[in-house]
Amino acid sequence: MTVAFPTIPNDARVPLFYGEVDNSMANSGAQSYRRLLIAQVNDDIDLPVSELTIVSRASEAVTLGGDGSMLAAMYAKWRQIDQMGEIWVVPVKVETGQAAKGALKFTGTATEAGLINAYIGSAHIRVAVGIGQTAADTATALAAAVSAASGLPATAAALDGTVTFTCRWKGDTGNDMRLSVNQQGAAANERTPAGLVVDIVQPTGGAGSPDIAATLALVGDEPFEFIGHPYTDVTTLDDLRDWMSGTIGRWSYAQQLYGHVYSARRGTIGELVPFGRSRNDEHICIQGFEPDSPDPVWLWAATFAARTAVFTSADIGRPTQTGEQNGIKPAPAGKRFIFNERQSLLMNGIATQTYEGGSVRIERAITTYQRNAYGQPDDSYLDSETMHQIGYTMRRLRSVITSKYGRHKLADDGTQFGEGAAIVTPKTIRAELIAEYRAMEREGIVENADLFAKYLIVERDANNPNRINVLYPPDYVNQLRIFALVNQFRLQYPEAA
Repeated sequence: MTVAFPTIPNDARVPLFYGEVDNSMANSGAQSYRRLLIAQVNDDIDLPVSELTIVSRASEAVTLGGDGSMLAAMYAKWRQIDQMGEIWVVPVKVETGQAAKGALKFTGTATEAGLINAYIGSAHIRVAVGIGQTAADTATALAAAVSAASGLPATAAALDGTVTFTCRWKGDTGNDMRLSVNQQGAAANERTPAGLVVDIVQPTGGAGSPDIAATLALVGDEPFEFIGHPYTDVTTLDDLRDWMSGTIGRWSYAQQLYGHVYSARRGTIGELVPFGRSRNDEHICIQGFEPDSPDPVWLWAATFAARTAVFTSADIGRPTQTGEQNGIKPAPAGKRFIFNERQSLLMNGIATQTYEGGSVRIERAITTYQRNAYGQPDDSYLDSETMHQIGYTMRRLRSVITSKYGRHKLADDGTQFGEGAAIVTPKTIRAELIAEYRAMEREGIVENADLFAKYLIVERDANNPNRINVLYPPDYVNQLRIFALVNQFRLQYPEAA
């Protein structure tokens, strides 16, 4: 038997005891899944340099992005769901663009006392109304209430009975704010006092998007498994596609960082289906939601990413379906996507959600990947769970090989050497990979270990004697998506007659 010492020399003569520690067989391979949030700060925040920042408290997010900022709101929603995850933030700003504006227009004079129940998204602002109160006075009171509140994504100003709401940041995303009154309806005793009329002008005019390419460069080679953001313009999605690419990006052999991107988009079926068909990226999921949902896209994206992070961190292979997107309000009954509409979305690269049990829930988190390089249908990268399983396996194998065989010599199969020698052969690597696969099978990550062993190829490179080549053919555990049953009933079994 030959014992290989990493550092103790063979020619030592000074007595007596020499000891060294070797941790190569102790690595458990446990993985840490960090979160990355890309979100916008308010226009009045001085952001001379955008940089990667770890954020642990909601108050830190407010300081970083400003009160009512997209960044602060997304972080708060994410942290509400994902209480343990390590969340890093890249704050961004649109330097050139326009802020979205909307309005509530009041007319008339109140003939009864009551309340104005105004909403920006799901944020509720109440204003008392007295008998004889004019439209102008009501608008002034509402604008003052908005200005006094914290955490709102818009400022407000009143003039001649009209309250104008201006998004706190420039860009397209501001157009996704939803203004409403009496959102909870008669069940919550919400109604406009008689004599007053409110007309709603939804926010428009927001223009511009952050320079995501420059932002992503700041992330460098830091690993992140769950990446959330609200931007779905073509330029941003193309930049993210290249950043995550398996040939030039984070999934390439040169980087091996992996991870997955989560976002959301509002629209009708007629808008979301062609949008989904226009994309073809296995590294991003975009959750579609209805036009009448009160909550903005940045909160949908944050809760989608956060819930996926919690579920996937707990078990890499289990489906994320039924995952609750806490704090998100659905579109009103009758205005939610129905069964065949959600089927259309899922056939065209858009992830879906449903409203069940009093909550918005993930239905199926598919990627936008739909076609191979020849434009033919391809479902190999359909589900986000598969992408996380692949990334997990690659990191695990890298950990095993680099821990156990980081400084080994390489010899052919059949070479006669002592058991303790730091020498590895193709058969040794093969046995290691099979053992690790069986361990992953017991953990419920892969299946069919015998077939894996049958198709596994490990060989020494014919042209480079220092290189091992492996064809690794895992069979990942799938998710229970469909339960089909025929209820072939009898009025009575003949044998029982």
